[in-house]
Amino acid sequence: MTLSQAVFYLFSAILVFAALRVITARNPVHAALWLVLAFCTSAAIWMQLQAEFLAIVLVLVYVGAVMVLFLFVVMMLDINMARLRQGFWSYLPLGAFVALLLVAEMVLVLGGRYAGFYEVPPPPPLAAGYSNTKELGRLVYTEYVYPFEIAAVILLVAIVAAIALTLRQRKESKYQDPTQQINVRREDRVRIVSMPSEKKEQGHPE
Repeated sequence: MTLSQAVFYLFSAILVFAALRVITARNPVHAALWLVLAFCTSAAIWMQLQAEFLAIVLVLVYVGAVMVLFLFVVMMLDINMARLRQGFWSYLPLGAFVALLLVAEMVLVLGGRYAGFYEVPPPPPLAAGYSNTKELGRLVYTEYVYPFEIAAVILLVAIVAAIALTLRQRKESKYQDPTQQINVRREDRVRIVSMPSEKKEQGHPE
């Protein structure tokens, strides 16, 4: 076994263990931290596959943005863990099916030498000035420009729909219009009433 294979198996073992801890940890904050470890380990494996751009994007986008937002939401919200565990048995068959598929894929990968997968020649070494970022950009904006634009439009529609659902007015919710609050005048909120003073009559009992 070469050094590259040993490093790959080490990162793969860490990745599998971190993924198991994500679904078995009882604390959602701990599960999110294990997911961060899984993302970082996946980025290391992609670095071994000479996909530096994807590895950096995985760390910057998912670890640096998505998981930080997820941790912020989990820490700010009071999550009822007992209520979340009520639907465990209803999702168990689907989860077991997905787990079996993952086990089958792992068996195919680890038992590739018996199925003849290792007979495929490795990819040729890259040139000194090769940039996978440049090649990825060339493919995205030339051969896959229409699928890329369609995906961008779908994401834009999802963003607009999420904003529209958030800003819609509901009857049971309290909503304040910032424009009306800024344009308010003193005359609209305060009214000064002039009342004549009253004098007590002489001889009137207290």
